[in-house]
Amino acid sequence: MNWYVVYTKPKWEKKVAEQLKEQGIECYCPLITKVKQWSDRKKKVEVPLFNSYVFLQLDEKDRNLAFLSSGVVRYLFWLGKPAIVKDDEIKTIKNWLEGSNLETISVEPYRTGTKIKVVSGPFANQEAVIQEVNKKEYVLFLESLGCVLKMNIKGIYNSIQSI
Repeated sequence: MNWYVVYTKPKWEKKVAEQLKEQGIECYCPLITKVKQWSDRKKKVEVPLFNSYVFLQLDEKDRNLAFLSSGVVRYLFWLGKPAIVKDDEIKTIKNWLEGSNLETISVEPYRTGTKIKVVSGPFANQEAVIQEVNKKEYVLFLESLGCVLKMNIKGIYNSIQSI
């Protein structure tokens, strides 16, 4: 059976996972503990590692069972097909989350001002600073070459790494 990714209503990740488990569907919603600050107190709360995503393990023919939960919006697609996550990747996430104290972890996209290193393509091994992020591309400033590089967002995560 494959692991699929469903997109949920905002803040419904834990509810969706609970509802689907009650229906007998194998699902996984990775959670981390975070300290939240209110005006009068601090409190540790469990929040999803990936906002609005829950992983489901089921057969292709049973994919519609995900919609038994009212919080499921749609499946996540990649190249026109439902996105499939490898079993090893799910195990890696589980092992990683069980292995240490992760109160300070977060998953965020690259932002303006982040220093990165280009790891592939004609500018491999060049350090850069992200100058701009828009819907289609990242604009990088290559300090050592004194030039600006525009990279398509679709391929950027395979082409750069944080410094």
